[in-house]
Amino acid sequence: MPLINAHPKYKLMKCFAALGPYLRESQCQKDYFFFDCLAICVDIKLAPEKRQFWGWWLELRPEDKCFIYTYQFGLYTQDEQWMVKKIKAADIQQKLETTFIDFYERLNEMLASIDCELRLESNINVLPNMTRLLVSQ
Repeated sequence: MPLINAHPKYKLMKCFAALGPYLRESQCQKDYFFFDCLAICVDIKLAPEKRQFWGWWLELRPEDKCFIYTYQFGLYTQDEQWMVKKIKAADIQQKLETTFIDFYERLNEMLASIDCELRLESNINVLPNMTRLLVSQ
């Protein structure tokens, strides 16, 4: 039985929404869930509609008895689009990693509570500070 049928989408959406303001319901589909975090404003002096943010996004899809995820760090543009962009400032990188790890741990716990595993897609390059997440799985 596919995972999505074992756990109806509306129940999964409710669980995912309880994790915090990360779920983008409008971008989710039947077998696809999208989360993101606008962690750091690039320039607070700009008008809100012109602001860009450093952050991360995570894509999640069910497969067999687990959820497969991918993630990226980058820039959320004023056009409301994510761009993969190298983060040069160590303090910004650290903040993004901290917020991502916090979310990841809560997501992993929530999925474990419904007897599901969380697995990184195999072709993803993992950031050095993120390897402990894979070791704990």
